[in-house]
Amino acid sequence: MDVKAYLETCRTRVDGWLDRWMPPVDRFPQLLFEAMRYSLFAGGKRMRPALTLAACETLGGEPEAAVPFAAALEMVHTYSLIHDDLPAMDDDDLRRGRPTNHKVFGEGMAVLAGDGLLTDAFSALTDPEVLRVHPAERVVRAVAELARAAGTAGMVGGQALDLVSEGRVPDLPTLEFLHTHKTGALIRAAVVLGALAAGAGEEDLGRLGRFAERVGLAFQIADDILDVEGDPEALGKPVGSDEGRAKATYPALLGLSESRRLMQAIVAEAMDLLTPYGGRAAALRALARFVVERRH
Repeated sequence: MDVKAYLETCRTRVDGWLDRWMPPVDRFPQLLFEAMRYSLFAGGKRMRPALTLAACETLGGEPEAAVPFAAALEMVHTYSLIHDDLPAMDDDDLRRGRPTNHKVFGEGMAVLAGDGLLTDAFSALTDPEVLRVHPAERVVRAVAELARAAGTAGMVGGQALDLVSEGRVPDLPTLEFLHTHKTGALIRAAVVLGALAAGAGEEDLGRLGRFAERVGLAFQIADDILDVEGDPEALGKPVGSDEGRAKATYPALLGLSESRRLMQAIVAEAMDLLTPYGGRAAALRALARFVVERRH
């Protein structure tokens, strides 16, 4: 399948929903909503929403029913990028080829824009329109999954470990924990939310969750590799920033060649988990392959 066309279709669906749901920039306080929209609609592949829709399709669900779940997750992801770029964190000037949020709106407003996106994501997920489509029990489960993935048991916990690991050389189990929490938790949530939107049972939720855990780890290893040898123009930001900050990465610990080998092995494990779904999992397979083949 044409994965780029699939990603674009998913982006159109999710961005349309977000644009209708998000307050317009002329609503008071205007600068806050301008800052939130600036980062939310800054481009990007929308990989996580695509995984949500693809997981829903894999289980025979209607992708449109998964769009609000995907949109809420993208709001959480965008908040994390705004905060990651702050001087107190990664101190980045560019994101997707544009000045980072705090460079345009100031550090204080960037913090608030991230806070607004994180908090409003749960309002979006529990919107009355969503509850008209999905049973309340399903929405509560989706809220719990997203909160767990975003919080101390997931992304925030991983980011905290990332901060304290700078300048150190961690062992492989520590590095895997860092990446599966900082990046992998939200990717797992993306797939699980899509499965929930399709009304999945526990067996499918478990299997697809394990698939997503492997994809999430491969995604972060690919990011580590791209920071070493990627094209700055394609990435929309400088390369080598991880090494410059002495951050914990797979290439730093294992070298590029072994990192690539490990990434490919992990994706192969993920593919094996999709065997029971046959052709219905075509989109998930294509996205998993794209994770390791992408150049930005």
